[in-house]
Amino acid sequence: MSVGAGADTVWLVADVGGTNARFALVGGPDGAPERVESLPTRDHAGLAEAAAAYLDRYAPDVRPAAACLAVAGPVTGGTYHLTNAGWPKGTAEGVREHLGVPHLEILNDFEALALALPRLGPDDLVPIGPAADRADPAADPAAGPAPLAVLGPGTGLGVAGLVPTPAGWVPLPGEGGQVDVPAATDRELAVARLLRAEHGTARAESLLSGTGLARIHRYLAILDGVKVEPLDPARICAHDGDPLCAEAVAMFCALLGSLAGNVALTLGARGGVHLGGGILPRIADELRRSDFRARFEAKPPVEDYLRPVPTSLIVHPGPALVGAAERLARTPAATETLEHV
Repeated sequence: MSVGAGADTVWLVADVGGTNARFALVGGPDGAPERVESLPTRDHAGLAEAAAAYLDRYAPDVRPAAACLAVAGPVTGGTYHLTNAGWPKGTAEGVREHLGVPHLEILNDFEALALALPRLGPDDLVPIGPAADRADPAADPAAGPAPLAVLGPGTGLGVAGLVPTPAGWVPLPGEGGQVDVPAATDRELAVARLLRAEHGTARAESLLSGTGLARIHRYLAILDGVKVEPLDPARICAHDGDPLCAEAVAMFCALLGSLAGNVALTLGARGGVHLGGGILPRIADELRRSDFRARFEAKPPVEDYLRPVPTSLIVHPGPALVGAAERLARTPAATETLEHV
C-alpha cells in the first residue's frame, strides 16, 4: 500500500533524537517509510509540536490512522523523556490528543531499532570483523534463532536486545548507555579519570556519543599537555591525518568494541550484535580497521563464546522508522484503525 493524496489509511512513524526528529508515513503493515523528512529538534517545543509540524508541512493531505514515535530516552508507564533534548516529559495520550490520532504509541528509539533487525537484509548491514560463518550452536536452525542486540552512539548512546519467543521476537529496551565506561588500557583509564573528575561519574555515554568523541579528543590533549581548539565530532571524524583526532577516533572504536562485547555477554546475543546511531557510518572504514572486533572478543575466559558472534554496522537509511512500523503491525489496536477509517 502506497501513501497517496487524501490518504487516511496510513501510519505516522518517527525516530526522534536529541538533534533531529525524522518522520515518515507508512502505508499499512507491509508498507515502507515514505515522505521521510527530518526536522531539527530544537526548533520545536515538544514531541507533539514536532509531529504536528511534519504533518502540516509535508503531509497536509494525510490523516494518520495510527502512529508510533520512537524517542531517544526512557519510556515508562506511558511517560517519555528525551534524555538529550530540552523537551519536557510527556505522555503518549497527550501527544495522541494533540494530533487527533485514533491510536498512538511511544517507544524507545533503540527498542524500535531492535524490532527492525529481522526486517534488515544483507544490503542493510556491513560486517565488522571476520564473517561469522563458523559453527555456532546458537545459530543451528534446529535450535531456532538466537537473541540479537543493537547499540550505537549518536547524540546519546542507545542499547537494546531482541529475544526470540514462541510468540515471536520480543524487544528488550533499556538504558545501557548509562553503564560505566569499559576502559581497559592505561590511556583509557586516564581518560576515564578525567571524565570522573569533571562530572563525578564515568558513564559510557559520556565518551561514546557525539559530545563524547569531542570529550575524548579534549582529554587526550590534556594528557599530552597540548592546547587544541575545541572540535565538533564531524571535524574529528574527518581528521585529515591529525594524530590527536586519529587517536580519539581509535579510542572511541575500541571502547565501543568492549561495550559491545559486554552487551553480547549480558544478553546472550549470539545471533549478532548490530551497530546503529548517527556517528559510525561517518567512520566506517576506521571502525573496520580499529581494535573494535579485537576488544569485542577480548573477554577471557569466554573468548570462544564471543568469537562466532557476528558484528555489523547498520547502513539502512531509516531502521528505527522500520521498527516503529513493525510495532504498529504487531498491535491489533493499530491494524484495526485501518479497517474502520
